[in-house]
Amino acid sequence: MQIMRRVTGKRPVMWGPSIIGYGKYHFVYESGREGDWMVTGFSPRKSALTVYLMAGFAGKDALLKELGKHRTSKACLYINKLEDIDLDILEKLIAKDVETMRAKYETS
Repeated sequence: MQIMRRVTGKRPVMWGPSIIGYGKYHFVYESGREGDWMVTGFSPRKSALTVYLMAGFAGKDALLKELGKHRTSKACLYINKLEDIDLDILEKLIAKDVETMRAKYETS
C-alpha cells in the first residue's frame, strides 16, 4: 500500500504468509516476553482489508468518524472496499499511529 510506504519511508516486508508490514519495533511485556513486530501494515483478507494500527484507536475518534464505512477491533481497522472510505483520512490515521509508535518505541 503506497500510503504506508509514503508515511513510514520503509519498504514492505512479509510478516508470515499474509501480512505486509512496514517498519519494525521491539516490544517487551511485563511478563518478560519480547519480540519484534511491524510498526504498521495490512492484510488483504477475503472478508475485508485489514489495516494494522498498532497503537490502537485512542485519540483517533474524529478521524474515524470522517473515514467512512469501517469496523475496528483492538488494533485492526477493517475495510470492505477502498471505495467506502476517504483515502486521505486513512493516510492521516496511519501517520498518527506511526508517530505514536515512533514516540513509544525505538523503530527501524
